Amino acid sequence: MGQAATIGGFRERTPALTRQRVKPKTKSKPPFDLKVFLNKANRGRTVAEYRANERVFVQGETANAIFYIKKGEIKLTVLSKQGKEAVVAILRSGDFFGEGCLAGQPLRMASAVAMSECSVMKVEKAVVLRLLHEEPSFAELFMAHLLSRNIKIEEDLVDQLFNSSEKRLARVLLLLANFGKEGSPQTVIPKISQETLAEIIGTTRSRVSFFMNRFRKLGFVHYNGGLEVHSSLLNIVLHD
Repeated sequence: MGQAATIGGFRERTPALTRQRVKPKTKSKPPFDLKVFLNKANRGRTVAEYRANERVFVQGETANAIFYIKKGEIKLTVLSKQGKEAVVAILRSGDFFGEGCLAGQPLRMASAVAMSECSVMKVEKAVVLRLLHEEPSFAELFMAHLLSRNIKIEEDLVDQLFNSSEKRLARVLLLLANFGKEGSPQTVIPKISQETLAEIIGTTRSRVSFFMNRFRKLGFVHYNGGLEVHSSLLNIVLHD
């Protein structure tokens, strides 16, 4: 109750002091640091090192995590019931793979094999789903990855349907050298066998050997401790 005071014959009640509730201070959630997340192992994510030709996972295994390449190159391969193998993607540092599990894919549809010494982070499915809901920066990065992967798949399909094996080989070499992407092209591409190139473009090793010799004689590629790809190789892709 407030205290009463008489002013000019009228009683005026002064308001009682209200009690203010002081909210306990809570620790604010630190901002999500995407670089730290992708470079540091923690609960729900582990980092493993792989040598060339080591398998990260095998076609038919349970799909319960996605992977992020910190360093190196990974190829995704598919094996048919008849024993025929095809390379469906070549991935590099900064790429995700194995994301099919997020869409309910129970088993791996392909095998992932290291093409060089690799450092790969494994992130459990539950962790990824939580991040997609709670961390906009991670969701934005992952969405950009999915859109880029979808565009690449469509381009590969068109390439297989309408281009000759020679054009397909030229396009793969240019993609491996980063021509057409942001930043400077990496003219000397990672070591890759003619067998792998044949599996990527859907032809035989002998045809790849024939085209590579032709590209070398025309000055489009050069062997000097590695395969060096020149921008002039675009002439093969653009020529009708």
